[in-house]
Amino acid sequence: MTINDVRAAGRTAYPWLRSMAVTASLLLFGYGLLRLIGGLGGHRDKSAWPWMIGHTLFLFGIVAFGAVIVGLHGLLRATSSPLRAVDDVAAVAGLLGAVGFGWVILGDLFPRFADAVNTPGLVLAGGPALFELGLLTLLFRAAFVRLLPIWGPVLVLVGFASIAVQLDLLPIGAALVLAGLLPLGGSRPR
Repeated sequence: MTINDVRAAGRTAYPWLRSMAVTASLLLFGYGLLRLIGGLGGHRDKSAWPWMIGHTLFLFGIVAFGAVIVGLHGLLRATSSPLRAVDDVAAVAGLLGAVGFGWVILGDLFPRFADAVNTPGLVLAGGPALFELGLLTLLFRAAFVRLLPIWGPVLVLVGFASIAVQLDLLPIGAALVLAGLLPLGGSRPR
């Protein structure tokens, strides 16, 4: 199967991939904006509406990113690459990380849940790292097989890095992630 065949198959077999990537990025952007609004008074009240709605958007965004991971993995499986094992490990890592991320967000939204399950520190630290590592590996692999321009995963990496440096940069980081994911499932990369 040629790269053009894979691209065409990706547009027909995974027509939702681009819209899911855009949705995930916009949900992350909304979370970032609400996080900034919630912090305007100098402190963040976990019971205030911006915090609650923002974290809910964040949770839905992580679920949408999980769907993006599944779609990317499916597209990459259609290529005749000798690196299928890398794709499989990256997808599993990304999805495990998304589950860990979701677990942490649920604990933030529902303190009784956090108290009842006693979230281990490994989930707190490992979830986001596995999620980002898995997603970025799949994105760089997609760029390697020319399903995505190389600047796409680079922008996603810079977006995630900016968020890691300062959470107040969430809207900017989300905009970079959106720009990096926008070519997914679209026309042929240049």
